[in-house]
Amino acid sequence: MKLTAFTDYSLRVLIYLAAQPQKRATIAEIATSFAVSENHLTKVVHLLGKNGWLANVRGKGGGLELAMPPELVGVGAVVRQTEGAAVVAECFSDEANHCAITRICRLRGVLGEAVEAFYTVLDRYTLADLVQNRQALAKVLFIDRTAPTTAAKRAA
Repeated sequence: MKLTAFTDYSLRVLIYLAAQPQKRATIAEIATSFAVSENHLTKVVHLLGKNGWLANVRGKGGGLELAMPPELVGVGAVVRQTEGAAVVAECFSDEANHCAITRICRLRGVLGEAVEAFYTVLDRYTLADLVQNRQALAKVLFIDRTAPTTAAKRAA
């Protein structure tokens, strides 16, 4: 099963914020760290906020932060909410199903079982599990992008 970019970005935003929970972040900072569009992240952040996973703090020193402890953010719940109903084959869609063998096909049951197993695994994990390597994540995500590079320092 392939996740949509929306789900991928949702998980990345949550990981980013959980990796440095004592700090707030802006959409621009997160977009820069992952080299993704701010416009896409704006939509992602809106949905994450609507579902109670993110809080948007306005004003000076504001930004995005987790609205709950990472231990309470279930990976399966996030994926279900951002993906919507699993449509792994045409026969899973009520509107777009034109398969001639749907009524007698056993593949739908097999694929349904596979989707259920997929979510069963995701339900065993929380956001806290995904950021147990906070120090390694920080080295990759929280590089001071305003600091001059070593080559620029030598040239000065």
